[in-house]
Amino acid sequence: MAKLGDVCKKETSNIAQKDLEGRRGNFPIYGASGFIANVDFYQQESPYIAVVKDGAGIGRVMKLPAKSSVIGTMQYIIPNDAVDISYLAYAMEHMNLSKYFTGATIPHIYFKDYQKEELPLPPLDEQRKIAAVMDKVSDLIAKRRQQLDKLDEMVKSRFVEMFGDPVSNSLDLSLLSLSQLGEFGRGVSKHRPRNAPELLGGKYPLIQTGEVANSKLYISSYENTYSELGFKQSKMWKSGTLCITIAANIAKTAILTFDACFPDSVVGFTANEKTNNIFIHYWFGFFQQILEAQAPESAQKNINLKILNELKVIVPSIELQNQFAAFVKQTEKTKATIGESLEKLETLKKALMQEYFG
Repeated sequence: MAKLGDVCKKETSNIAQKDLEGRRGNFPIYGASGFIANVDFYQQESPYIAVVKDGAGIGRVMKLPAKSSVIGTMQYIIPNDAVDISYLAYAMEHMNLSKYFTGATIPHIYFKDYQKEELPLPPLDEQRKIAAVMDKVSDLIAKRRQQLDKLDEMVKSRFVEMFGDPVSNSLDLSLLSLSQLGEFGRGVSKHRPRNAPELLGGKYPLIQTGEVANSKLYISSYENTYSELGFKQSKMWKSGTLCITIAANIAKTAILTFDACFPDSVVGFTANEKTNNIFIHYWFGFFQQILEAQAPESAQKNINLKILNELKVIVPSIELQNQFAAFVKQTEKTKATIGESLEKLETLKKALMQEYFG
């Protein structure tokens, strides 16, 4: 075993985002979310590990290439000759760095606090073998995620191919208001406060705005439930209902796969014979950012039923819409297969991390 501080050292970046303006070149610079741009300078000659020290993504560990840099929200971790850099990156990923976060408003993490973390330190050859195994699993995980992203892009491209640009209505399709295409109404949560303990913990699924926003096409799970009292002051919506968020996360949509309640920050929509909920879900995907930008900002952004009621939706033939929905359903089956493979790989990675670094 070795202490982290005995096998590497920390260096600090003093590069601010504003320092990158007009500085374009051949050397990558990274932030908490990954690559930012290619600039005309670099700070690190050799590969290194970067740790996000504050703000979004705090505690994230990244192995980055030679002749690159990071901005000031991150710090460089430079390994010495006793440790393989890839092995060290996986060991640090396995460490629970979150216990070292400090600061209430903007959390920070400091190397001086976690440098005493211990990691197994077998001979270099064994470290490299372990890192090679972890690389194979991590690469497969990355490929599965890329496949899922590509399938999502393919569906959006198919929508435009079949129906044109829905924002400009490039195919000059007929338009109807959302209220002419189905029934919709706000969720119900009469009790105040909405999160009173006596409302929760029963058998009735409760969907919140975050669960709608974090779903892709379908809502297939839930975290909270209503008690009998909670159910009495709410309303149950049927499986197949399209949920539309109107507060906090604006105009995010997803389709229920089970009967559920939701609060008045979510609107339920059921399509009539002129359209289908899958088509409307993807139509909203093109307008979500527009609606969010137009939403009035008070304590939190929100839109109302009047705005939804007046939205003009392109209405191609129902036969074409159903063809698109069938294409989406087939794509979802492919995504489910890839998702199962991804889940198994992620489980395998966790098991290997525990075996090698636990």
